[in-house]
Amino acid sequence: MHKSESVGWLRAAVLGANDGLISTASLVVGVAASGASRSALLIAGIAGVVAGAMSMAAGEYVSVSSQADTERADLQRETGELAADPGGERRELAAIYVARGLTPALAEEVAAQLMARDALGAHARDELGFSEFSTARPVQAAIASAISFACGAVLPVLLAAIVSRERVALVITVASLGMLMLLGALAARVGGASLLRGALRVALGGCLAMGASALVGRLVGTRAG
Repeated sequence: MHKSESVGWLRAAVLGANDGLISTASLVVGVAASGASRSALLIAGIAGVVAGAMSMAAGEYVSVSSQADTERADLQRETGELAADPGGERRELAAIYVARGLTPALAEEVAAQLMARDALGAHARDELGFSEFSTARPVQAAIASAISFACGAVLPVLLAAIVSRERVALVITVASLGMLMLLGALAARVGGASLLRGALRVALGGCLAMGASALVGRLVGTRAG
C-alpha cells in the first residue's frame, strides 16, 4: 500500500481531531481565564464538542458533495463525448499515452484495448485524473470528521471535570499541546513525512489558538469583574 492511498481518510480524521482538540481546549482555557466556575467550564466544553462535531460534519459533507457533483458532471460529459465521437476520444486517449512516453503505435493499441474493456473508466482515470482513492465520498467524510472531532475534544472536557479550578487552564494547555504533537507525528508517520515537522506545526497552531483564547478570556473576565 502506498502512502497516497490513505490521504482521503487521513486528511478528514486528522483535521477533525486537531480541530476538536484545539477549539475545545481553547474554549475551555478562555472560559477558565475569565474566572468562571467549574460548571461553566463543563457547559462550555460540552456545548463546544456538540456544536463543533455537527459543524465539522456539515462542512465536510457540503465540501465533499460539491466535489462529488463536479465529478459526476465531468463523467456525464465524458459519457456524451464517447457516444458522439468514440474515434476522437480514442485518439485523445492515445495522445495522452504518447505524451507519457509511449510510441504512437503502442499508444493507439493501448487506448483501443482499454476502451474496449471500459471506455469511461479509462478516460476518467487517464484524462480526468479520477481514481478510487480520490473519489469524493461525502457521507464517509462527514462521519469521519464528526467522530474524530469528538475524540479530539474529549481530553479538555475530561480535564475540566477532574482538575482543580486553579490549575485547569495550565493542565489543559500542556496536555493538549502534548496530544497535538502526538497527532501531528502520527499523521506524518502515516503520510511518510517528517515526524518532528508534523508535530511542531500542529503544536504551534494550538499554542497560538489557546494563547489568544486565554488572553480574550482574561480581558473579558477582568472587565466583567
